[in-house]
Amino acid sequence: MPPIRDKFTIHSKAVVCQDVELKGDITIGAGTIVHPKATIFAIAGPIVIGSGCIIEEGAIIVNRRKEVMRIGDDNLFEIGCRVESPTVGNCNTICTRARVHHTLRISSYCVVGAGVLVVPTEDEMLDEYTVIYGPAAERRVWSGRGKVQEMDLRRKHAEYLREMLPKFNRLRRGDGA
Repeated sequence: MPPIRDKFTIHSKAVVCQDVELKGDITIGAGTIVHPKATIFAIAGPIVIGSGCIIEEGAIIVNRRKEVMRIGDDNLFEIGCRVESPTVGNCNTICTRARVHHTLRISSYCVVGAGVLVVPTEDEMLDEYTVIYGPAAERRVWSGRGKVQEMDLRRKHAEYLREMLPKFNRLRRGDGA
């Protein structure tokens, strides 16, 4: 296998800390925030991250497929989660230490609970508003109530991080480095 060529395209309005581990062909959209010690590996195919996402420390995003891994807008990847899903829609939350296998595609407004391991045996698309929780990865559908408040809270969170992270961390700019 040929070595992975690094090509980073980081939007000028994105906040990406210097000690983020990036490998492969990665595009990071406007307003996206990547905490220090996060890991993004485009091993087989490129990764395209939309705008307004928050990727917290210790989060690992990996693309092991040849196809482009697309991550939509306004997603939250919490501390220590691992995501290998080929597509992630908009406004999803992957909670602390959750793991999502590459056979699961996530639509929009989904929540994968803390510490949940999701490993479908065959390719599966998660319906919108699905919540996966508990040690047995049980599922239910969220009514969508509180969606506006959740997005407002996430915007405030992003605003705070855009202000504070550059004060205590060096930032990374696009194309290599």
